[in-house]
Amino acid sequence: MLEKIQELDSQLFVYLNSLGSETYDQLWLIITKQLYWTPFFLLMFFLIYKKIGGKQTLYLLLFIAVLISFTDQICNLSKNTFQRLRPCNNPEINTIIRVVQSRSSYSFFSGHAANTMAVATFLYLVFKCHFKYLGLLFLWPLIFAYSRIYLGLHYPGDILSGYFFGALFGFVTFKIYQNLKTKYFPG
Repeated sequence: MLEKIQELDSQLFVYLNSLGSETYDQLWLIITKQLYWTPFFLLMFFLIYKKIGGKQTLYLLLFIAVLISFTDQICNLSKNTFQRLRPCNNPEINTIIRVVQSRSSYSFFSGHAANTMAVATFLYLVFKCHFKYLGLLFLWPLIFAYSRIYLGLHYPGDILSGYFFGALFGFVTFKIYQNLKTKYFPG
């Protein structure tokens, strides 16, 4: 059963990866680099600061830092446990796919997908009552994670698993945040 799922995952990856074009390679290389998302992050934190003030923003940033650290460590543990080859390193398909970027680490599950979904879920749950179109925040993990398929670095199953774990960790972190905020920062 697991082999059949991995085979379907590989087939879907080959299809999605083949939709790429050299014309757009540079764009997707930019999209996949977190540094280029800095203006987006700064805008988000400016809006958050304006909404809840400095002390609360620092408290929130602490939770986001812990959330990303935890998610990243679980992701690395998973990669080293399962040791699934990245598509770009998989000899069964790496000659028929577009490899735009290579990494030597393992593939399962995507840290990009998990981290972005964790933060998006956490922020959405914290601020859903404060910002009308906050659901658009989920475009960030979708675009960011698709870049990993485009570049030849992750299978769709890696991305979906990353989304699942990221959403789960984001939700749990929100519950802890909510509990501690009520206790230490009422009102």
